[in-house]
Amino acid sequence: MPVKIRLSRRGKKRYAFYHIVVADSRAPRDGRFIERIGYYNPNTNPATIELDFDKALDWLMKGAQPTDTVRAILSYKGVLMKKHLLQGVKKGAFDEAEAERRFKAWYEEKQKKIAEKEEKIRAAKEAAKKAQLDHEKKVKENRAQELAKKYAEEAAAEKTEEGAEENAAEESNAEQAEN
Repeated sequence: MPVKIRLSRRGKKRYAFYHIVVADSRAPRDGRFIERIGYYNPNTNPATIELDFDKALDWLMKGAQPTDTVRAILSYKGVLMKKHLLQGVKKGAFDEAEAERRFKAWYEEKQKKIAEKEEKIRAAKEAAKKAQLDHEKKVKENRAQELAKKYAEEAAAEKTEEGAEENAAEESNAEQAEN
């Protein structure tokens, strides 16, 4: 019975997230599984991955074969690196303490890269938000200037109308005085 580590689809239409499951390869994608070891949500930026590291490593050491996507997830989380180092210990290339030291060094470097990426994404979001606010301020100022210009024109038109009415009234008074 070949065992696979694969994704099982969940969520709404066009908004899927996935459970990472260990299942018999003959079972349907969303059907029966042996054990659920985590989840993967590609809808967030960066994608959210929650994985039980020890269970995943245990299943890999037992011979479970990951699918391509799950292999990428396991590699990202360091499970495949840990498996590789443990196989080196079995072969006698180095001892377990050295394997643990190498894994911690690799893991710290990986966490730095992830933190940098998250910071870059956050900074880009803030810059986009600031640019949007600046654009909205400019639009608001332009509208205010246009309204002020319109009101000034209306006031000038009213003054000219009042002046014309006064002139007409004066002329009619002057005509009546002549008569």
